[in-house]
Amino acid sequence: MKILGIIPARYASSRLPAKLLLEVNGKSVLQMVYERCLKANSLSDVVIATDSTLVEEHVRNFGGNVVMTSDKHPSGTDRCAEALKVMGGTVNYDFVINIQGDEPLMDPENINRLSASFKITSEIASVCIRIKETDVLLNPNVVKVVMNEQQEALYFSRSPIPHLREVATDQWVSQADYFKHIGMYGFRADILEKVVKLPMARLEIQERLEQLRWLANGYKVKMVEVFSDGIGIDTEEDFLRLKQFLNR
Repeated sequence: MKILGIIPARYASSRLPAKLLLEVNGKSVLQMVYERCLKANSLSDVVIATDSTLVEEHVRNFGGNVVMTSDKHPSGTDRCAEALKVMGGTVNYDFVINIQGDEPLMDPENINRLSASFKITSEIASVCIRIKETDVLLNPNVVKVVMNEQQEALYFSRSPIPHLREVATDQWVSQADYFKHIGMYGFRADILEKVVKLPMARLEIQERLEQLRWLANGYKVKMVEVFSDGIGIDTEEDFLRLKQFLNR
């Protein structure tokens, strides 16, 4: 089973421009992500897919594998589909893992756990982590997932799900299981080629969550629980937290 790890690396960012090239102790956020991916022994190859010649040059300078992709892609999933094609497509790889480029403290074991799920799933897989704090549960920037008994996603939402009737909101995390969705996706290679051709779904537009497009079209998303979450770099405050953590 050959698995390609792809890190979509779009240069532009609305909240923190060029965030992937920000450096701590001589290493960029993107290089840290790439090096963590190399520690995941389940990946056959790792490649960064970008639309920027600046990112391309940066990756080549630290010795990484990089491919250029279109600057017209609406999502990282679309960028991954083009990168897969550049890398030889389904002839060369059985599965693809889409790895976020702004998670420099990502645990390589999360990739290995996701890769292991390919033995029992035939379409799409992703990861989640248990929510233990009320403020995380109620934060609309934190995507929640609810699953069936086979650990397949029933729905993703920015709202806390399930809703516990007649239980105070601050007691929810102690009364039920809640899971944060972590945006790392695994696809069977031919399925990735298919899902990027689907039109946007109504629920996807309403929640601003592309994974709802796949559920709306009947695809199953196998969820894998992980036990380590990193620091996503979306704002200047996030980057300062990263610097403080690494310098400790």
